Amino acid sequence: MAISKSKVAAGLAVAGILTVAFGTVLVFLGPIIIDDQIVKNVEINPKNELSYTMWKDIPVPFFMSVYFFHVLNPNEILQGERPMLEQRGPYVYKEYRQKDNITFHANKTVSYREYRQYHFMRNMSVGNESDVVTIPNMLVLGAAVMMEKMPFAIRLLMSATFKTFNEGPFLTKPVGELMWGYDSKLVEFLNTYLPGMLPTSGKFGLFAEFNNSNTGLFTVFTGQDDIRKVHKVDSWNGLKEVDYWRTKQCNMINGTAGQMWPPFMTPESTLPFYSPDACRSMELIYQESGKVAGIPVYRYVAPKTLFANGSDYPPNEGFCPCRQSGILNVSSCRHNSPVFISHPHFFNADPVLLSFVQGLDPNERDHGLFIDIHPETGVPLNVSIRLQLNLYMKKVSGITETGKISEVVMPMIWFEESGYIDGPVLKTFYTNLVVLPAVMEYMQYVFIGLGLLTILGAIILRLHDKKSVSEKAELHGSDTDPRTSIIGRDPLLPDSTE
Repeated sequence: MAISKSKVAAGLAVAGILTVAFGTVLVFLGPIIIDDQIVKNVEINPKNELSYTMWKDIPVPFFMSVYFFHVLNPNEILQGERPMLEQRGPYVYKEYRQKDNITFHANKTVSYREYRQYHFMRNMSVGNESDVVTIPNMLVLGAAVMMEKMPFAIRLLMSATFKTFNEGPFLTKPVGELMWGYDSKLVEFLNTYLPGMLPTSGKFGLFAEFNNSNTGLFTVFTGQDDIRKVHKVDSWNGLKEVDYWRTKQCNMINGTAGQMWPPFMTPESTLPFYSPDACRSMELIYQESGKVAGIPVYRYVAPKTLFANGSDYPPNEGFCPCRQSGILNVSSCRHNSPVFISHPHFFNADPVLLSFVQGLDPNERDHGLFIDIHPETGVPLNVSIRLQLNLYMKKVSGITETGKISEVVMPMIWFEESGYIDGPVLKTFYTNLVVLPAVMEYMQYVFIGLGLLTILGAIILRLHDKKSVSEKAELHGSDTDPRTSIIGRDPLLPDSTE
């Protein structure tokens, strides 16, 4: 028995309504499902093997590129002339990071130490670690400033000690020794008779403390009870705040450990993090939206106030004693050594700093730091953290090694720590966070569109069925006209064929 068109139309209408309803439900449930999957994969949980492994052993290749400021006129500097510098680099090191001593706690936090190792990459570097450069001798010029207020006799004794161990105001040594340490009779003497004065008990080098070391004991929230707290630091080395600075605000340990941030970010969000190397918390701000390998990202950069002095930005008063804006005095956490950090080439700093030295050319492209982060997950896809190490030096009476040096904040090196997601990790990230959400979004509209077309087809079929019925009724009506019907014809009327 044939099914009537009206029943088919009714069936199509019901199917169309259900399809539209399913598509509409997906519009509301789709984002909820995606967000739920993000939460499950972002929280620090050993049950999520893939995401936990990525957090524990970061699969992203990290590199540290080091640039030296080679001193061209050391003798003239000792006569009070302006330093002439020439940038040498990059000398690139692959950086391996691994979390160890991982311990989960009942309050939904996890503790760990992250260890760092560096391996020289000749194919990415401008030269070998055997390349020789000249930089200020921190042991001499730094110590001179530290002893400026000591009795004159002590300063004379220190100057005699420098001469005894043949330590001059400038070092000319291979890059590898300046980076990771060199043998020094003066260092041995100080560690023997003045233990604790220097940060190292072995060789003395600018990065001697970095290699095969860890960044301290971090305790961070896992996000298992509140995803908004994931990766945020609960304590560092057991401390809720540090004591390097003059105000409570400056001593606060804010944000994350600087590798990941809580998900669901907006342009109003900031990126706070605690840096053990800078001995303080820092905060980056949103600059613009963009894409990395097709994945949407927010770019965050350092605000101009990051290293501003207390006069230009009152909240930074706690980081003083300050000099010009754009340099941060870190002597309080560097054994009182007169060391300042800044952006490379004094980018975003007081222009007067540039007038004290020759050879600098600051610009945002080469010297600004940034983090490109996927806002939905809080995972950085492209990172470039750039900092410069500077030594405050001047003539100190009684220490003849300082000669007639003019007061100057002298750039020594700058370095860039960079990393980016690539290879299989990038493909997985792109598939899960770009392709699948897009497919789900398209599917909801496909279902709605298909449902509407089905309903439209049902309406058309129903109208066609009505039209057919009407036409049949009209045709049937004409066949029973009493003037043409044999039954209805009057027999008294003559036949038209006669």
